[in-house]
Amino acid sequence: MAQEIKLPVPPFSLETAKQKIQMAEDAWNSQDPVKVSKAYTVDSEWRNRSQFINGREEIQAFLTEKWENERNYKLKKEYWAHGDNRIAVRFEYEFQDKQGNWFRAYGNENWEFDANGLMKKRYASINDVPITESERRLK
Repeated sequence: MAQEIKLPVPPFSLETAKQKIQMAEDAWNSQDPVKVSKAYTVDSEWRNRSQFINGREEIQAFLTEKWENERNYKLKKEYWAHGDNRIAVRFEYEFQDKQGNWFRAYGNENWEFDANGLMKKRYASINDVPITESERRLK
């Protein structure tokens, strides 16, 4: 198997950190679990809220279930900080549950990348706030 590389690779500059963030935002907004999972190492470690997820197969299963339950999903990520192989982002996303209720989720993520630009660690802290459809900002 050829070695996987996901450009840009560390060490990150401000420009390449922001590029990596935009790529992540675009991938997540595709709501394609396989596409999203390819940005992570095969043994990637996640903490998502109180859930611990390990490896691409678990990532794909998690995201499949997530987007079955979070309809009309729209995400916006923003740069917070970066180091050589780490990026911190703040984000918000909006979604509608199966009952038709709207929510906005706020959070922070800390990312760590391997030398090939694949994310090996993702730690996400997330809080949901109920909103009305008229309060939506992300469309």
